[in-house]
Amino acid sequence: MGDDAWPRRRIEQAARALVDASPEPVCAYVYDLVHLRRHVCAVRAALPGVCRLFYAVKANADPSVLRTLAGVVDGFEVASLGELEKVRAVNAEVPVVFGGPGKTDEELDGALARGVALVHVESLHELRRLERLAARRSTAADVLLRVNLAGPLPAATLAMGGVPTQFGIDERELPVVAGVAARSCSVCLRGFHFHSLSNQLDPTAHARLVGLFLRRARRWGDEHGVAVGVVNAGGGFGIDYGDPRRSFDVAGFAPHLSRELALHRPPGTEVVFECGRHLAASCGAYVVEVLDLKVNHGRHFAVVRGGTHHFRLPASWGHSHPFVVVPTDRGTDGLPRPEVRNVRVTVAGQLCSPKDVLARDAPVERLRVGDLVVFHHAGAYGWEISHHEFLSHPPPRFVFLGP
Repeated sequence: MGDDAWPRRRIEQAARALVDASPEPVCAYVYDLVHLRRHVCAVRAALPGVCRLFYAVKANADPSVLRTLAGVVDGFEVASLGELEKVRAVNAEVPVVFGGPGKTDEELDGALARGVALVHVESLHELRRLERLAARRSTAADVLLRVNLAGPLPAATLAMGGVPTQFGIDERELPVVAGVAARSCSVCLRGFHFHSLSNQLDPTAHARLVGLFLRRARRWGDEHGVAVGVVNAGGGFGIDYGDPRRSFDVAGFAPHLSRELALHRPPGTEVVFECGRHLAASCGAYVVEVLDLKVNHGRHFAVVRGGTHHFRLPASWGHSHPFVVVPTDRGTDGLPRPEVRNVRVTVAGQLCSPKDVLARDAPVERLRVGDLVVFHHAGAYGWEISHHEFLSHPPPRFVFLGP
């Protein structure tokens, strides 16, 4: 189940409809919610029965996306009070886990007030603050301790564990923190959280990593007298943006994971995955119209309506984002219509910055002013991570395709 499918036909039809609907240059996000639901159902079905699939809201927090997933995933992972409120506005009962570093007292207390299932504790100080807030409410907060394991760990695009980072509790400090949690009357230690890396593409290596998580959790549970109910393996299922067919293969991952579970899972433990990118990326596209074509010092540039202030992902990850060209009959009010054929084009936005680049030296057979450039696999970490207010350009349109 590599992530090689994206709803190209439906998205291109929606893109052409945008041209017909308005004379203004097209700039839009298009999300296919039917594809989103189908894809996430397939991922959920591929995982072994003891696993639970949570959606990482940070990937795409649009209410339409959350509503689509509320009946499909086992719950949501949030990393702020704002994200939690977005989830609760969509569904008051769905299980939610609260993670992330640097939680404020307002966020911790808000998590307790809004009935989160688990808080992922990042430090001894955070544990003590949560303990105090829970005691004031005369309740006990269910927690997982997030651990930054000692490396080396498998290579991936982003590393949150195995190296010095701001995430989690140093593995060497865990005995102290786990001891405090195990003795507390105001927190209940349910297990351990490991989100060590992001955008893993090797399913075999990832299964071995989950096996390591299980072995550590089992050992720590025995040492501290904790019945480990949950091991959270984080996300990490990756997307190969250069060739989405080589993206993380969940169906290929499942048998390797099953072997690790059989060997190392503490009895009665659920294994949670909190995925965002792999679930939402393929449902969305960023669609922009070509405003200008030019040659500068021997290189071809297409300037489009939009840019990294809407779609920062390529600049953030340092890659050239894949796209397809959708031809249109958009005229230029009687002026000659610039075009290029069989050249390599760098696609740039409208910002006053040479870093406002979405794709570099990408081959195109034909591209004209007025044509659309459709950046696929843009459903996760696109709009959400972008600097929307820079230069005060208008936002894109948001189009949601249902049944």
